[in-house]
Order: sequence, then C-alpha cells, then structure tokens
Amino acid sequence: MTTRTDTPGTVTAVYQVSGMSCGHCEGAVSGEISGISGVTSVKAVASTGEVTVVSAAALDDEAVRAAVDEAGFELVGRA
Repeated sequence: MTTRTDTPGTVTAVYQVSGMSCGHCEGAVSGEISGISGVTSVKAVASTGEVTVVSAAALDDEAVRAAVDEAGFELVGRA
C-alpha cells in the first residue's frame, strides 16, 4: 500500500483492484469510491488495476473494500 500526503490536508492512497477491463469498469469503481466521505478525487486505470484516491484524511480500508465490492470488483490491497 502506498499512502502519501501531497499537500496539507490531503492524503493519496493507491489501491490494487482486480477484474477491471474497460472504461465502464473504471467508472463503476470510481463512482462507488467517490461516495466515501472525504474523498476528493478518484482515478481508476483498468490496464494496471490501480485506483488512486485523494482524500481529506486517511480512509478506512474496509470502507474502500465495501465500495469496490459494491461496484462488482475485488480489492486486492494497496499498490
């Protein structure tokens, strides 16, 4: 798992998600994770399986896992 503080008040975490294969998949994962309180941006890349999340504070991994599950994919862990 990679977590870093980019600017004061933000945290960036990179997650590994399996099963994404297209832009629709990226959108589904991004949409669900965007619904987590404090998330300011999400970028999912199907070709690598990486999902980069910027938030106001560190996120609970179980909340991210639940959002990814709701989108129909599997959170493998942090990249």
